[in-house]
Amino acid sequence: MGEIKVNRCYKDRMFIKLFGNPAYVQNALELYNAVNGTCYTDPEGLVFYTIENAVYMSMKNDVAVCFESILNLFEHQSTPNPNMPVRGLMYYGKLYDKYIEVNNLNIYSERLQILPTPRYFVFYNGRDNAPEKEVLRLTDAFSEPDKSSIEVTVTVYNINAGNNCELMEKCRTLSEYSTFVERVRRYQAQETDIQTAVNAAVDSCIRDGILTDFLVRHKAEVMDVVLTEYDEAKHMKLIEKEAEARGEAIGQIKGAVKLARSNPDISDREIVSKIVDLFELSEEEAWGYVRDCK
Repeated sequence: MGEIKVNRCYKDRMFIKLFGNPAYVQNALELYNAVNGTCYTDPEGLVFYTIENAVYMSMKNDVAVCFESILNLFEHQSTPNPNMPVRGLMYYGKLYDKYIEVNNLNIYSERLQILPTPRYFVFYNGRDNAPEKEVLRLTDAFSEPDKSSIEVTVTVYNINAGNNCELMEKCRTLSEYSTFVERVRRYQAQETDIQTAVNAAVDSCIRDGILTDFLVRHKAEVMDVVLTEYDEAKHMKLIEKEAEARGEAIGQIKGAVKLARSNPDISDREIVSKIVDLFELSEEEAWGYVRDCK
């Protein structure tokens, strides 16, 4: 059995569990109030619009909630990333697709369709030095920003201990989440056995009233999330191999389509039928390759 390590993704998963789970909708409202300067107490009407990772593997976001006339996107980050505005642009495209579909809006109508206002926030608690608060802009990435017709801004809060005290006071759950992460780090530094360290961090938080209800209910799950035999290098190699295999398969499919096209008597429908059988594709996928190879 390999060495037990701390799962690098545990903070993301805990953040989503705390603020993106309808079972903890009050936490989401608390965070909404903290960043928007509101004081709502009734979560009735708060709707989660989070893009699920299982559906959009490359377009996952942590938490998206719509309340009143605001569509908030909340992202957690363990490493500084100056590309969050462009990621936000892509996320919001998907989020508005979902909002338009759920609310049956007709964007081809002659009447203006009213959409909720986007507000985008990132909560950073990595180990690298970072400003207490900063605003990143999409136009910073453009070669000619003054000519841009599009702007996206993201407010990045450093939520490591000692930062953004006013925000933490407004959102106790966010403050306690930050404290939990800090205690995991502290006990890690003190203990040679990582499992003992994480267990001590969890127990100390429960004892001191930090995320007590959440940790009591989900202690086993939290321990499982934080502790994992996660080999990052092996994982990355696996991803690379899968990407390479996908690339080879796509090349084979396109080659088969081009070869079939060399016969002037064969129709697109027949080509679709052939590659469906050869490569076990759906008809929709097959038609996509046939159209791309025209």
